[in-house]
Amino acid sequence: MGYFSSGKELKFMIRLATPDDISGIASLFHDTVRRVNSHDYAPAQIEAWAGVRPNEEKWRARQAKRTTFVDEQDGAIRGFAELEEGGHVGAVYVNADYQNQGIASRLLERIELEAAIQGVDCLYTEASITAQPFFERRGFETIAAQDVEYAGTTFRNYRMRKRMPNSE
Repeated sequence: MGYFSSGKELKFMIRLATPDDISGIASLFHDTVRRVNSHDYAPAQIEAWAGVRPNEEKWRARQAKRTTFVDEQDGAIRGFAELEEGGHVGAVYVNADYQNQGIASRLLERIELEAAIQGVDCLYTEASITAQPFFERRGFETIAAQDVEYAGTTFRNYRMRKRMPNSE
């Protein structure tokens, strides 16, 4: 568990996710895709991506295979990030009401720390159109744009990577 403070007095409480966080993670993902990613993707893509309602079983299965961190304030999850074995950043999502306040950066810093502990020399992800600029600002390079199929819909995203310090 770690507490961080920015110059704006926004406090960050990053901690390892627990099974009790599944509902909050599922709801945050569903809402964020609909409210934030909808600026960059068509309605049919958003429907396929987010689903009709939050899917707790999907997130329970994901959490079982990944290291997930959450940013919490007053018992509410404001953001979460996932790290899979081998350095894959599976997700970084922040509640639409807390965008551009440093939460995603703090979550990614925690992912990078965990990756260093695990001896990972390179992080990689498939960033959405929405997330690509964030990852670039955090030192990731775009390897290639790609069109992927998910739930019967085609999505544009970007394969990205970041070499970890001391990995050479």
